[in-house]
Amino acid sequence: MFGFLQKIGKSLMFPIATLPAAALLLRFGQDDLLGIPFLSAAGAGIIDNLALIFAIGIAMGLAHDGNGGAALAGAIAYLVLTSAIGTINESINMGVFAGILSGIVGGLLYNKFYDVKLPTWLAFFGGRRFVPIVTAATMTILAGALGYLWPPVQDGIDAAGAWILNAGMFGVGSYGFLNRLLLPTGLHHVINTVVWFDFGTFTDANGEVVRGEINRFLKGDPTAGPFLSGFFPVMMFGLPAACLAMYMAAKKERKAAVAGMFFSIGFTSFLTGITEPIEFSFMFLSPVLYVIHALLTGVSMMVAYALDIHHGFGFSAGAIDYVLNYGLAQNPLLLLVMGLVTGIIYFVIFYFMIIKFDLKTPGREDEEEEGGSDYSGDDPVDVRAYHMIEALGGTGNLTSVGYCTTRLRVTVKDSEQTNEKDLKRHGAMGVMKVNKTNVQVVIGTAVEFLGDAMKKRLADGNPAPENTEPVTEDALSEPAMEKEILAEDFLMPIEGEIIPLSDVPDEAFAKEMMGPGFGIKPSGNIVYSPVDGRLVTLFPTKHALGIETDTGVEILIHVGLDTVKLNGEGFESLVEQGQLIQRGDALLKLDLDYLTANAPSVITPVVFTNLSGQQLDMLKSGHQQQGTTSILKIN
Repeated sequence: MFGFLQKIGKSLMFPIATLPAAALLLRFGQDDLLGIPFLSAAGAGIIDNLALIFAIGIAMGLAHDGNGGAALAGAIAYLVLTSAIGTINESINMGVFAGILSGIVGGLLYNKFYDVKLPTWLAFFGGRRFVPIVTAATMTILAGALGYLWPPVQDGIDAAGAWILNAGMFGVGSYGFLNRLLLPTGLHHVINTVVWFDFGTFTDANGEVVRGEINRFLKGDPTAGPFLSGFFPVMMFGLPAACLAMYMAAKKERKAAVAGMFFSIGFTSFLTGITEPIEFSFMFLSPVLYVIHALLTGVSMMVAYALDIHHGFGFSAGAIDYVLNYGLAQNPLLLLVMGLVTGIIYFVIFYFMIIKFDLKTPGREDEEEEGGSDYSGDDPVDVRAYHMIEALGGTGNLTSVGYCTTRLRVTVKDSEQTNEKDLKRHGAMGVMKVNKTNVQVVIGTAVEFLGDAMKKRLADGNPAPENTEPVTEDALSEPAMEKEILAEDFLMPIEGEIIPLSDVPDEAFAKEMMGPGFGIKPSGNIVYSPVDGRLVTLFPTKHALGIETDTGVEILIHVGLDTVKLNGEGFESLVEQGQLIQRGDALLKLDLDYLTANAPSVITPVVFTNLSGQQLDMLKSGHQQQGTTSILKIN
């Protein structure tokens, strides 16, 4: 559990780095300082969205590879949770805890499902694309549960707050302790709302009745302040001293890396009273220190109460509010004495605890071994990735690995060093040496898994797995289905001239690397469905679509060549992915003039991608009207 909490703490370091600047902007823009709403709004843009920022940071930090897909999952988890739970109970306020929970769920689901394999007709939604989908579903269920489980917790904290208000010194101390202890859950706002804006009444000189500790103090109530005063020593002196202790206890080689962070968050706490950057920097890395911090806050509140110190703030208990409200305070100089003592106590306790018990505060974390360095040979995709890299000339020749929907797009130093025979032996459907440094390897719809495995291996130097035997079974795609298409069941999808696939000016299509088919020189401007089935793939750039017939045959219609580079210009989708379609349904509208002017070719390959040993017979050629039947058959 401690190890897991430390991972959460480490993942927060990146978002925490943004908070000091936001805090300064927020404070200096207030009306009692510069009075510039623009500055306050800029800082509030970060501070007010802290939960979402933490959801993103934690999810990305927990991801085994730090991929941005995990960050997206964390954000989606938070948005789903907060939106859905509000429909059950509008009074629910989970605060930062909602972001922490969302980040954990998003990160764990990413590690679980980032490499999930789906059936071929759903392959587009496999891998990392599946993570946001399963995250949204999971958080919907969780929101439904928390919508009923969280209100009793929130009500319990509210009841505790009612007791605190009438318990004198111990009530003040309990409030200080719970205020810090509940910070990660956001429930401290429940108590704060009661204490700061509702507790007690005071009639000012104008006869106006004001309520709440903050409002009463600012209006001159001499009894107000006990629930505010004790925060000043902690925020101005205690937590900055804790930063100094954590810096002094950091590993020698890590001190330079954490010095800037500790100075900025410590100074922010002293000046503005915004302490979250400090507290979140160690609350998960060393929870025991955070409990001690909460206890020390309670003690500070009790001591200030015993010394009859009355001071308050309109924003937070930092130096700015200390100076601005000095004239309204009682015994304010005693807070400085308390602050110096509090700073010494924080430094001594933090430094001793960190050194004595080897607590993993920032700068003392254990160096984690990077995952993925153990290649046992049990994973057929990993073994295939090893052989693919070797067939491309090894790590000395292979510079980078990328992929599109079906092809590996790799950069090499010399394409002549690639072994086409070995590539095909280990699963390639075809190989194209585009030029001296670029090679495309046709894999199919499961290319994402192979590409990611190759990237991982390339970063590690491609060590040989224990078992290097070639993978004979097809681990990258579903078995091909032996289905047929009768001549009358297939319609001409668009008006134009039918040409042999071998005449398509693209080697991958011409050599049937993706499967058999034919080409069309279109003269019409609408692509219709040639079969009954389902639209299983509609590429974001709209240049290509995949159809699965009711009998299981998969068809790829690729409008033009290199039209993916047009980013959707010249295309208008008339259907949605996943939609059931019938022969003759309009699928895609084309701006043929624009495509002719901006694409290398408008020739449109129609390819059958999952035929296995079956025969495609073309029955017609030349110019054909859209809707013409009996142009081919498959048996």
